[in-house]
Amino acid sequence: MSTPRGISVIFDLDGTLVDSEPNYYESGKRLLAQYGVADFRWEEHSRFIGIGTRETLEVLRAQYGIEAPLDEMLARKNRLYLELARVSTEVFPQMLALVQRLHADGVPMTVASGSSLAAIEAVLAGTGLDALITTVVSAEEVPYGKPAPDIFLEAARRIGADPADCVVLEDAAPGAAAARAAGMRCIAVPYVRGTEGDPAFTAAELLFPGGQGEFTAQAAYDWLRRPAPVPSTP
Repeated sequence: MSTPRGISVIFDLDGTLVDSEPNYYESGKRLLAQYGVADFRWEEHSRFIGIGTRETLEVLRAQYGIEAPLDEMLARKNRLYLELARVSTEVFPQMLALVQRLHADGVPMTVASGSSLAAIEAVLAGTGLDALITTVVSAEEVPYGKPAPDIFLEAARRIGADPADCVVLEDAAPGAAAARAAGMRCIAVPYVRGTEGDPAFTAAELLFPGGQGEFTAQAAYDWLRRPAPVPSTP
């Protein structure tokens, strides 16, 4: 039995398809050290998981009173991240299994990420995912990042899909909120422990509260095979 005709799947990248957050944390820590900010901790980094790099740096720049131009910081952060990403980025095994299964079924897929386009392409090429997912959208290419719906709506537009026929896989609350704002269903796989009770996650159509440790390709695939509920009429 195959997935329903007309369905399209949009994957977030970082923390959803691949475990890139350790690289983002390390690159952010190294970047801030260049501007005299020491002891940047994981706990602080985790506040920004699911938020675009530019938006994150805007907050950190103001928080630490950094006078350097935002574009300079963004370029440096991307260089630092790419150095790490090219060396080691791990794909979550069950996510890879799901992507392979959907690819075999001919289901349209795209990646929509808050990362830079260069970072997305480097990670997909380095992990081999670029052979399975060929359409990508970066937050650089839309007016507003998550939790705004722009990136998911653009992803749907590029693959010619109706937002109502799209399912988003997300690990962060802002992304889950963006999916709902775009009128899309959401499979939520929280990356940060303790966030599974966030309203954006509890409103998702399918939630794996235990994150990647609970997520299975089979469970997600079986859910995707079910017909989408028909909206009730007043």
